[in-house]
Amino acid sequence: MNSATLKDDHQERRKKLSNLLLSKKKPMDRAFFGIVLGAAGYTLFLVALIVYAVGDGSTEIFSYEGLEFFTGTDWNAVYGREAFGALPYIIGTLVTAGIAMVIGVPVSIGIAVFLSEISPPRISTPLSFVIELLAAVPSIVYGLWALFVFRFWIVDLIEKPLYNAFGDWIPFFGKTPFGLDVFTAGIVLSIMIIPIISAISRELLKAVPDTQREAAYSLGATRWETLRIAVFPYVKSGLFGAAFLGLGRAVGETILVTMVIGNAVGVNAIPTSLFSQSQTLASVIANEFNEAASSLHLSALIGLGVVLLMLTMAINIGGMLLLSRMVKVSPGVRE
Repeated sequence: MNSATLKDDHQERRKKLSNLLLSKKKPMDRAFFGIVLGAAGYTLFLVALIVYAVGDGSTEIFSYEGLEFFTGTDWNAVYGREAFGALPYIIGTLVTAGIAMVIGVPVSIGIAVFLSEISPPRISTPLSFVIELLAAVPSIVYGLWALFVFRFWIVDLIEKPLYNAFGDWIPFFGKTPFGLDVFTAGIVLSIMIIPIISAISRELLKAVPDTQREAAYSLGATRWETLRIAVFPYVKSGLFGAAFLGLGRAVGETILVTMVIGNAVGVNAIPTSLFSQSQTLASVIANEFNEAASSLHLSALIGLGVVLLMLTMAINIGGMLLLSRMVKVSPGVRE
């Protein structure tokens, strides 16, 4: 039997064996496909239910106010004089979340860099455990601490000095500080999201191969240069994802913000200073949902939920578009 015949015979046996194995795997593959398809479909089903629920519940307010619901500044639930506008609470939500991100993201990345790149294991291990514990603390605990302890520190150490130094000529510091304002809410929100962002960022930095660092060090790079040219480019997509995860948490936070933001209503909720009292979309819903005396008031609160859902989706879509522009990854190459 020549080599060509042996080769053909071997290929034939291999083909029969492959068909036999594949035939045995087909039922299991179908079952697995059905399970994962069902899981994905369940997620889409939940999203559809949420959209339907808030859309159906807010029909009355959108019929009553129209598009002015998004741009209106009045908020009056008195029967016969109803007026509902979401603009002050949209601004309050964006301002508090923006303050939280400006403070929280740099601090979180700094913590992650220290834990993964600088500190020895005897320090990084217990500190990482503490950070993970902080990420699990309920927001109501942060809110109670901020209301009874932290806001007085903010007033005495930050707000009053800023007001006394710049209040007369910089509008951002123009209002008399009280401690229950967008500035305090933003700082406490940043404290709440720091453990989440830093924990994710630490795991991302630890996942970077040591060859990345060794290549930079072999070229004479310093520690900062190694981080900048070898480590951060490798995980920048993950760092952006961690930051937007923290932003989503800050935008949707309810009880913590409700306790420290001052709970102004209507046009008074538009922050004209860092020390202005305001409200967010979520805090208004939490404050007034149980007190909604009319169907229109209840529909207005559900309409705020629609706005919050749209805002969250816009932030996520904007983040993905920004990420697609900043992070270019081609097959087999990671920037």
